[in-house]
Amino acid sequence: MWVKSEGPKLVPFFKATCVYFVLWLPTSSPSWFSALIKCLPIFCLWVFLLAHGISFLGAHSSARKILAGLIFSALGDAFLIWQEQGYFCHGLLMFAITHILYSSAFGMKPINLRAGIFISVFSGLSYMLLYPYLSGPFTYLVGVYVALIGFMGWRAIAGVQFANDLWTWTRLSACLGAVLFMVSDLTIAVNKFCFPVPYSRAIIMATYYAAQMLIALSAVECQDADVSRKRA
Repeated sequence: MWVKSEGPKLVPFFKATCVYFVLWLPTSSPSWFSALIKCLPIFCLWVFLLAHGISFLGAHSSARKILAGLIFSALGDAFLIWQEQGYFCHGLLMFAITHILYSSAFGMKPINLRAGIFISVFSGLSYMLLYPYLSGPFTYLVGVYVALIGFMGWRAIAGVQFANDLWTWTRLSACLGAVLFMVSDLTIAVNKFCFPVPYSRAIIMATYYAAQMLIALSAVECQDADVSRKRA
């Protein structure tokens, strides 16, 4: 039921994603057109959330925060088109803000210390992998970013409690989205700072678009709850 109700609203997103991969614009020649094509799937996710109604967004702060995160994500995508021209840090900042917004949207309950410890270890190992290749401001900028995306991943994973049967498809969606976002960003970092990753662009963008879609889907949980209450 959930997939059937939300699926049609995501058709523009899937089409825009296909356009990006079909055109496969070269990163060596950044342009406003290539920025538009790269950001178009994220624009479609804006529309997806707005299609649930302004009143829905007004009533649920988590949905508003995810929409705001998508807006900053689009800005980050645009900056990264020109990363070789010195805008990589700008993109990093936009996505750092995105992760703060997503973390706030996912909330601090339940705590789930096991998930927190696991993500902390994973984040620490990731930074240890990158550290020898970092220099200058990137030494601490990347460290802060790894901490922020790790925190976001913890808050998303913490919401899924299979043992107590306290989970929903939308919480699982947020969890998977956060994990894919971490995979995407780790691939970017390794490819940029450490060594070339085979098929890096395909891996980065496929996991990134899937992550954003899943996180956007997690915003509709409040609406699903409202519908259930009305039916009851």
